[in-house]
Amino acid sequence: MIKLTRYNKRALLGGVISAVFIGLGAYGLGNISGYEAKSLITSSLPGINALCNTIVLASATILALLLTLLSISSGIKSKLKNEHYKHVLLIAKIDTVVFVAAMIVFQLMNIPVTEADNVPNSWYSAIYYVSLGLSAILSGGLIVVVLMLYNTVDSIIKIVGLGKVDHPLIYDDTDEDESEEKDK
Repeated sequence: MIKLTRYNKRALLGGVISAVFIGLGAYGLGNISGYEAKSLITSSLPGINALCNTIVLASATILALLLTLLSISSGIKSKLKNEHYKHVLLIAKIDTVVFVAAMIVFQLMNIPVTEADNVPNSWYSAIYYVSLGLSAILSGGLIVVVLMLYNTVDSIIKIVGLGKVDHPLIYDDTDEDESEEKDK
């Protein structure tokens, strides 16, 4: 099981709150008929596709930038704790999940369901709400990744740029003594 730090919990909470607010906006439309949903799907698809494209590009860019972050982390004078690298790994895992999910949603949203003759009119409401729900979840997921990345960059700036030597992610002599006692 993954141990979440307070920074990860805050990032997760920020993503969940964002997804809920985005979802509430869709829920605020109220109950719509199949015909209304069909026209709303047609008008919202370009926006959802653009959102998916943006999330895919952002996720891929974040993965590449994590490599830069790792090179900076390994090149500093102070030795960072494993917690830092586990945090970067968790960001990469969540970012990859968001990337794959955005690609799948993008592909699903490009199925021309509004052009099909054999789809019952009553299904369009469900399809519309599912598409809005998926876009809310994807948006929340990217927000989680960005907030987690912010926390990591904040720590690296404090350690590398500002020269903070008493940061919780830096090994010091007492950490070595504690790890030796645990090994005994």
